[in-house]
Amino acid sequence: MTTVPTPPWRKSPRPMKPQLSQALIVETGLRILDAEGLDALSMRRVAQELETGPASLYAHVSNKEELLDLIYDVVLGEIRLPELDPDDWRPQLRAYALEAHRVLTRHNDISKTALAGVPTGPNALRVGEYMMRLLISAGMPPLDASFSVDRLSLYIAGDAYEGSQHFAKMRAQGLDDPEAYIQGFVGQIRDYYQSLPRDQFPTITAHIAELTDPDGEARFEYGLDLILEGMAARMK
Repeated sequence: MTTVPTPPWRKSPRPMKPQLSQALIVETGLRILDAEGLDALSMRRVAQELETGPASLYAHVSNKEELLDLIYDVVLGEIRLPELDPDDWRPQLRAYALEAHRVLTRHNDISKTALAGVPTGPNALRVGEYMMRLLISAGMPPLDASFSVDRLSLYIAGDAYEGSQHFAKMRAQGLDDPEAYIQGFVGQIRDYYQSLPRDQFPTITAHIAELTDPDGEARFEYGLDLILEGMAARMK
């Protein structure tokens, strides 16, 4: 079909705005969070992006707290769960943890939401069901499984949130090279440790390289393996 311009004596049709819905509000909120971080997200900001008033959002989302819960659950929906096999629980749980950590670090500081409450959305329940069933089926007592799921989830979210804070500082400094930022940050810590009196802090000053190793992924996996070893000791 040939497209022709509107005659100047007629009004041009305005583009139709997408119909407001909870899904659209959540999608918009996630886009803001990914681009600018959690502090930039508000009901008013989402309304501005959607060219509407904040009051119109409340028909679909009760408040910012609910919006954050909904956004977090959408993020959890990106986690790919390994096929459940109780006979091979440890590598499966390790793979899950690495995948969850990867997903959370992709979405700025959304992991802070997990530190402030108990996620109860469908994707959060999907993940919780997977971990609980895997551990109990593998022989862990239910209470130990519950505590293990809680501690592992907190570890994953806490590490992801710590990483997001470094990216926030990097952006605040106008930097766009994560490796250069980390090297600069670690360099400052090393310089400070080297300035410490060696007679007062002989161990720290003797092991500066080990204390300031910038490989965050290796640190995460080291802590993860410590947790998994503790879980293995709780199996029947």
